[in-house]
Amino acid sequence: MSQKGLIDHRIYTIALRKMPEFLEVFNRLAMPVLLETLGHPLGFYTSLVGPQNQFVHLWAYDSLDDYERRSLARDTHPDFPVYLKASQHLITAQETRLIRAVDMPAWMSKA
Repeated sequence: MSQKGLIDHRIYTIALRKMPEFLEVFNRLAMPVLLETLGHPLGFYTSLVGPQNQFVHLWAYDSLDDYERRSLARDTHPDFPVYLKASQHLITAQETRLIRAVDMPAWMSKA
């Protein structure tokens, strides 16, 4: 069974010892905008092993057009600049990857 769509795989590197502050700002200021414009995320994660101080969030999209439409809605939302300003001293780097699923028949269970 082929899976369609894209996953926006975001990695933010947070300033040393600032993760609790970042999470509070993100939850309070970004999440209302993101839920309204992007919908519900696939999940949120912090790094445990490997590069430290990283916050990862994943969002699903039906297509590149869907990604562009919803991203524009986020970026032009009147409350989004408030989050950007409040978090600018907390985020030291950002990576955005668009990834998609591939068929892997041996992985699929045969019921």
